[in-house]
Amino acid sequence: MISVQNISKNYGNIVALHDVSFDIGAGEIVGLLGPNGAGKSTAIKIITGFLHPDRGRVEIDGQDVLAALRAVQAKIGYLSENTPLYPELSVQAYLKMAADLRDIPDGEFLRLLSDAVYGTGLQDYLTRPIASLSKGLRQRLGLAQAIIHKPKFLILDEPTVGLDPTQIVEIRALIKSLAQESTILFSSHILSEVEAICDRVIIIINGEVKADQSLRELSMSNDATLVLQREDKSVPRSLAELEGISQISQVRSLDDYPAYRITSSADITPRIFAIARDRNWAVRELRRDTVTLESFFNQLATTA
Repeated sequence: MISVQNISKNYGNIVALHDVSFDIGAGEIVGLLGPNGAGKSTAIKIITGFLHPDRGRVEIDGQDVLAALRAVQAKIGYLSENTPLYPELSVQAYLKMAADLRDIPDGEFLRLLSDAVYGTGLQDYLTRPIASLSKGLRQRLGLAQAIIHKPKFLILDEPTVGLDPTQIVEIRALIKSLAQESTILFSSHILSEVEAICDRVIIIINGEVKADQSLRELSMSNDATLVLQREDKSVPRSLAELEGISQISQVRSLDDYPAYRITSSADITPRIFAIARDRNWAVRELRRDTVTLESFFNQLATTA
């Protein structure tokens, strides 16, 4: 488990993080979102022990990160946004160095190396010097070093930067499979990536947590849309009689049929269906609306 408790960090007069708190449970894949300069990378550096907070504390697996830094970092696989690589080394030599830094015994190295390079698609590049690799291959190499020791906690800062669409799909599948053994914190600017990979999102804006939401719960809106085959002036009045409805807006559907958007405190579609049946409305469509991560994020960002 990762427990972030009221961390704050300032750079001179600039507030990077202010009283940020959240918990991540075992086996979760959590997306950390925010616009540029929101404080995501600062939060990740504090969680991994590379930066000290001005206030607050972080516990990983029940240990205080700063009090037990080496023990905690041994349990973490970390891919930074700009992975530090050594261009003169080959892929295999770099991963051997990463394994040695992780105190992986020689007897286990080949097995773990095989898992890491096949998982990231680097098996054909082991003898290539890093200097000759494309940006996408370097990104995959950074991910390989982060997972070579089978970490209990995996922290990824923009892990799909520079990858082509096929590689992105492969890395998505890899990250999801890693969740069987690791708790994953995943930072990205690409909202579709977060939706495809994560169970939950934490959104940081201006250094503060503005949302901590399950993606499943996020998509479950209580709003509904009713589309009719033809206009019926009794509809707004009839809908207003239903308990829990706070707003009814008349709109036009994409194919130009009369429609109503209904805002409610609970799922109202069963009762709308019942009243439409009783009053013989010519219903073309009745649906419970969904909220996308993009719309939710943009709403937070524009009101912050």
